[in-house]
Formats: sequence, structure tokens, C-alpha cells
Amino acid sequence: MINRRNLLVGGALSGAALAVTATPALNALAGGPPGTPGGHHGHGPGHGPKPKPKPSGTPPTGGPFRVLMPLPPVAAPIRTRGGVDHYSFPIVQTTAELLPGVRTPVLSYGGRFIGPTIRARAGRPVSVEYRNQLGVPANVHLHGGHVAPEHDGHPMDVIKPGKSRVYEYPNRQRGTTLWYHDHSHHTEAEHVFRGLHGFYLIDDPQERHLRLPEGQYDVPIMLRESRFDEKGNLYFDPFDFDRPVVLVNGRSQPYFPVAARRYRLRLLNASTHGTLTLRLDGLPMVQVGSDGGLLPKPVRLTELTLGPAERADVVVDFSKRRVGSKVVLEEARGPVLRFDVTREARDNSRVPDTLRSLPPMPKSTVNREVVLSTDFNTIESLINGKLWDPNRIDATIRHGATETWRITNVDTDFGGVNHTFHLHLVQFRVLDRNGRPPAPNERGLKDTVFIAPGDSVRVQATFSGFLGRYVYHCHMLEHSAYGMMAQMQIVR
Repeated sequence: MINRRNLLVGGALSGAALAVTATPALNALAGGPPGTPGGHHGHGPGHGPKPKPKPSGTPPTGGPFRVLMPLPPVAAPIRTRGGVDHYSFPIVQTTAELLPGVRTPVLSYGGRFIGPTIRARAGRPVSVEYRNQLGVPANVHLHGGHVAPEHDGHPMDVIKPGKSRVYEYPNRQRGTTLWYHDHSHHTEAEHVFRGLHGFYLIDDPQERHLRLPEGQYDVPIMLRESRFDEKGNLYFDPFDFDRPVVLVNGRSQPYFPVAARRYRLRLLNASTHGTLTLRLDGLPMVQVGSDGGLLPKPVRLTELTLGPAERADVVVDFSKRRVGSKVVLEEARGPVLRFDVTREARDNSRVPDTLRSLPPMPKSTVNREVVLSTDFNTIESLINGKLWDPNRIDATIRHGATETWRITNVDTDFGGVNHTFHLHLVQFRVLDRNGRPPAPNERGLKDTVFIAPGDSVRVQATFSGFLGRYVYHCHMLEHSAYGMMAQMQIVR
């Protein structure tokens, strides 16, 4: 359990301007006393241990759009037995070319900075064995997955070094863009920052009639903030809230050739802290999906904002530009990805006016208040005034109950602190934001919602399918590492 003394002592993560090969940091993560993350996680002046200075620059990249944006490889099952697809991946330390010509030490699932993409099918179970070959504990959480508690990647349920673990995913949910990442408590932020993340896509045969772009025209794109030191090592510092490099599928400012036709782009913000606001050089983005799958209706956007862990499936029609054109995806920091329209192509895809009808929610029987706050004197991150305690149940929920939760961000001091709220086990519906109806692209199923300083968001969910213990927390992972996490128990 975190306590005030441990928080003020810090040390395990503080100012970690370290390559993965720097064993003191990993030894501290593996063997330090519990509750010893370091560094301050607010946006205002630091009141905790002082970090080391951030690098003044990053290695030269030779200019933007010099490298091709890679696609994370789609994993093939090692066997299929009894109607279940089985996979097996190591959790290893390796290197990756994140910047041109530079090999950067990273952590990985399956030996790659972005783990292998698992393409599951709705209604068909998947089993994944992970073998931890790191010197520190790690685990795996299927973000947005409807799974039993023993397979959810609870923060205290880790895979010890040299051990393996099998996670079972029933995939009893509609088609959607999920992702998997480390959730080992106190180390989740640094592990994800260093590469423990990957896509998990559920394809749904019931949606084939919609004729959305598919196959090579269905492209997963992971965006995430990063910072490098002068040698090209990833520089992790929990004080750092202005990481200047946005990696796109693990590359800095890549390009991607496209045909003059529609594409489905599955956008994921895998940053541990930063919010991304995206524009596409004058081309509209038609959002068709969010965290929990397809929206009721498509939403035409010129700007898209994603908080950490939020996803958006958008359809972009590149036939609106001539062959030879360049279309740049921009973020507040500047250009992050260039699409090169290189050829004509036949296109029988479409974006229908209606995508997925959502069933009416049952009547809510319980209302809960969830308050996210920061104590800037103790650098503690709190839910309802309490630090995370794995031995405490904060909410006991009857199986099958429908509940309404109001999540409020009261962190308005020092210019305000953003939060994103993530609920395990279930997808929820956003009812309102500050008493007003949600934006059209927030009206589908979600598992993560962005909450600005002073904002209050009401969500509604039905807790069914499994009994047991799950967590809910801020998905700015530096915040959850500091205690902004709570625990619910689903009971009969």
C-alpha cells in the first residue's frame, strides 16, 4: 500500500533518464519496497522529489517523412483446438528503430515495440500464454475486454520473472478495437512507456453487410507521446508532461502510401499521459467507432481529440485528393504522419447512415459519486479522497445491476490536471457531460472517458457476466501509479 512516507521518499521511477539496460532502475522496480514510485504527477509546481533535468534535445532524425509507417504484424495462432485459438508470446527486452538509424532499448510483447496484433472473432475464444523473460514482474490487461477477473490483469496479479501465464478471452462482445498493455502496479506507466502494448481487434461477421473498408484498407494506428535523450534512449520521467515526440506505430513522423479510396483507420492514443488532438489537412474524418465498437451513426469531424487509452475508428476517403497528393495528419506538436496518395483503386466500400443500434439501458438502481483529486502536498492521487489499497473494496456491486456513476475531476489548481477514467469489465454509455448531452461521437459504448479539470461526466453500465474483483482508475498511468485507483467487487 502507498503511504505518505513512501511517496515522499520516491526513487524507483524518479527522473528515470535510463535505457532499459540500466539495471538499477529495473532492480528498483523489481525489488524496491512496495509503494515507492518517484516523481510528481501534477501539472503545477513540484512538491515531491525533484527529477533529473530533461534532455535538452533529441537525436537528429534527418527530417520528417523519411521512414515508412510499419503495420504491427498480425499474429497467427500456434494451434487451434476445441474452437479456441491459442497464441504464445514472450515478454522480453529488445531494441527497436524508433528514430531513423538508432536502436533504442525497449520492453516488448513478442519481441517488437508494438506487440503482435491479435485479430479475434466475435464469439470465438482466444487463449494467450505470456512468458516473462524480464528481470521484473509484469502482466497483461486486455483493455476493454469483457473477461473473468483472473484473466483481467489485476494490478497485483503479476507474472514473476521466469514464469508464464495463460490469459483466456471469451470474446463475447461485438466487433471493436481493443488493445493490451501492462498493468503491474507502480510500474504500469514506465512499462507501457517503454513498449508493453499492442492491438487486439475483434472482427464481427454480423457487421460485414455494412461494407466498411476491410482487409489492407483497415489500418490500426497507435499514436503515443515519447521523449528521447541525446543517445536515442527512451527517457521516462513521471514529472514530464510535455513529451515532444509523437510516435506513430513506433516511428517518428513516418509516411504511409495509400490508394485513392476509403480507408478505415483504427486510431489509438497509447500515451501514458498526454491527450492528442488530430487534424487531417482539410480532409474530413468520419468517425464510425469508439472504444466499444461501432457508433449508432457516423459522425463527420474536422478535429478529433483522444485522451490516453481512448480509441476512434475513422473512415477517410483519399479519393478526394489526386494521385500524387500528400495528406498530413497533424497534432498540436506539429505533423505526425503523412499519407501519400500513390495510385487509383477500385472501391466498393461505403459508410452507411446507420451503423449499430444500441439497446435501451435497463433502469439504473444505484447512483455512485466518483471524485478524482490530487493532494499536491503529498503528491498523492486519490479517488473519493482515498489512495488505492488492494485490500479494500470500494464498491460492492450486485451482478446484473445497472448503475449510474458521476465522475468529477476537482483538480482545478495550478492550471488544472486532466484525467481519463477507465472502468474494467464493462463498457458504459455516457449520459451527459456537465449536465449537457454528450457529443455525437461519445454516444456509443465506451470504457474510457476524458474528464477535463472541473468537469463532471455521468456514465451508465450494467455489471454482468462475471463475479469477482476488478479495478477502476485514471488511465493517465502516472496517476494510477500514485494511487488514483479503486476496487469493485461483483457479487451474487
